[in-house]
Amino acid sequence: MRNIGILLCALACSLCETFAQGYKNPVIPGFHPDPSVCKAGDDYYLVNSSFQYFPGVPLFHSKDLVNWEQIGNCLTRESQLNLKGANGGSGIFAPTIRYHEGVFYMITTNVSGKGNFLVHTTDPKGEWSEPVWLEQGGIDPSLYFENGKCYMVSNPDGYINLCEIDPMTGKQLTPSKKIWNGTGGRYPEGPHIYKKDGWYYLLISEGGTEVAHSITIARSRYIDGPYVGNPANPILTHACQAGETNPIQGTGHADLVEGTDGSWWMVCLAYRIMPGFHHTLGRETYLAPVRWDKDAWPVVNGNGTIQLDMNVPTLPLQTVKQKPETITFENKQLSPEWMYLQNPDMQNYEFKNGNLRLKATPVSLNEQKSPTFVAIRQEHFNMEAATSLELKDAQANDEAGISVYMEYHSHYDLFVRQNKDKSRSVVLRYKLGELEHIEKEMPLNSKGNIELNIKSDINFYYFGYTENGIYHELGKMNTRYLSSETAGGFTGVVLGLYSVSASTQSKAYADFRYMKYKGE
Repeated sequence: MRNIGILLCALACSLCETFAQGYKNPVIPGFHPDPSVCKAGDDYYLVNSSFQYFPGVPLFHSKDLVNWEQIGNCLTRESQLNLKGANGGSGIFAPTIRYHEGVFYMITTNVSGKGNFLVHTTDPKGEWSEPVWLEQGGIDPSLYFENGKCYMVSNPDGYINLCEIDPMTGKQLTPSKKIWNGTGGRYPEGPHIYKKDGWYYLLISEGGTEVAHSITIARSRYIDGPYVGNPANPILTHACQAGETNPIQGTGHADLVEGTDGSWWMVCLAYRIMPGFHHTLGRETYLAPVRWDKDAWPVVNGNGTIQLDMNVPTLPLQTVKQKPETITFENKQLSPEWMYLQNPDMQNYEFKNGNLRLKATPVSLNEQKSPTFVAIRQEHFNMEAATSLELKDAQANDEAGISVYMEYHSHYDLFVRQNKDKSRSVVLRYKLGELEHIEKEMPLNSKGNIELNIKSDINFYYFGYTENGIYHELGKMNTRYLSSETAGGFTGVVLGLYSVSASTQSKAYADFRYMKYKGE
């Protein structure tokens, strides 16, 4: 009887976990903005914008809309993604993902390239097609399929435009038609079309992707309008009394999806604020339930706001594989969340003897180019990160380390440097706009691997290093100087391993043994 009781208790615990109610926002933390979602059978797929980072458009999979696992990136080849000269305000803007008759489509804008394009695949985990370039301009394009036709919406000249296209060739089949310009908020963008109960619904973002961000919606009996706005617009915003004290701000740029049980859900971007209304982690992916009665307007989470703790019914929850706290390089490949600045020269990246080897080049982190640099996103205010590296064959002023990086003009660098007298130092340096300064440097007594350590809370980054098992503190830097409000751009802080040479004659390289990341 005792064994039966134990089994029943274990089964009950398992069922409670599977059908647990509620979840925590953001569902995809860190720099994961402009989410778009689609359903294919019992599976959900989600994409985000990626700006100057390569590969482009991270791709996630889920069974429950709460737990997401990155399974790849849509744009993995330079022929798909030219990022030369891109920064945190250019490159790949908001994508849309759609599934139709066995084919996945991803449509987006390369602001640094030729504009709007789409790619497709029958296997989202595999390679996506070469780009199909589109005629209609604007940004944030989206697709809608119906009766053998494919429609595209985007926002040229600040007005939502509709046209019919051939998604395989990119040919525009009908003239662009203006169908709605929102409720009067600035930057009407991020359009998506849905059909429900005989109505065409047009969902857009307004107000800009800062504090005034909001989601509005209109509908029509005809796909090309006229569209009439919801009298209760906006249907999601925190630029209101109900949301003004919320730790989540900037809610907007959303997409809707119907669950396998008939429920409706919205994914959107927002950011978690720090003191002074700053944010460093970038715009993140959030989830909210939607009540959408027949012939009625959708209502987001009851009152058009969202919370960090969402005590609402969910789809049956299914856990996904968690990312390891220590990333090693023994399997000779990087997982999909790693990313490079612009288009990398892959000859500078190598797996050797269980290490990630980064060959130093004269391109520094201060240039709007592609240095030898590969990064993961910071996803938590409170986190610990570390890497162990050995700098080899170095000449004077060659360096390698880890950068807390927001933009080429805004980063904190912790690195090992080769000195003129052939000694080595650990250096803490900052670059903030026109200001560049070595905050502290400490001589090293050994020539082997050095562990570089970074911790953070909501106010500061703390820097140090470990040599021969002894930890040495170097100093701290204020988080707000790397915030979007100070540094600008549309991205978030990333933690990048890098190697830079002081001259073209240098043959220096750095072997990185691991990357640790732990957040809470």
